[in-house]
Amino acid sequence: MRNWTNRTTYLAAALSLAGCASGPMAPDRTFRDTGKPLSVTTRGNGMQDMGGPWFVRGYFPGDGGLAMVTLLPDLRGQEAVEFRTEACLLSGDCETDTEIWLARPLGQNRWQLNREGAAPRQMWVVWVDDDFRTAAIGTPDGSYGWILDRRPEGGADRLRAAAEILNFNGYDTSRIKVR
Repeated sequence: MRNWTNRTTYLAAALSLAGCASGPMAPDRTFRDTGKPLSVTTRGNGMQDMGGPWFVRGYFPGDGGLAMVTLLPDLRGQEAVEFRTEACLLSGDCETDTEIWLARPLGQNRWQLNREGAAPRQMWVVWVDDDFRTAAIGTPDGSYGWILDRRPEGGADRLRAAAEILNFNGYDTSRIKVR
């Protein structure tokens, strides 16, 4: 039988060292010039078109453990967003964790995310390609930004386009990590 106390301690230490302990959407950081306006795409029908799983293909420091973002158009009658994080220890043991945030629409392709015990956050779809394969996600306060894709690999041209859109919207894309 494994020693779960030590395993949890090691996992917490690994997450802390990796910069992931703050979790997705940590409020104490910013990656964009908030003096620039943040655009939102008018493409599509919000959660209905964006719904489903998205692989995190580009992220800023601190979100390296964030693996997937799933938009849920109808979770018990409410829109929601699920965040899946993954962390692996040097031993090869890996842990997966999910958080669900309720999503209140603020307008087309914009939501306020709420989770008990956490400060509310906004999530904006800054850009999405015509076929809803790749998206640039941001927030007015610049505390996070992601490039999401429906597939875990490929689409280099769309990933570049998403990064360019984030840059145009004030993000310091020299700090973005692309998978």
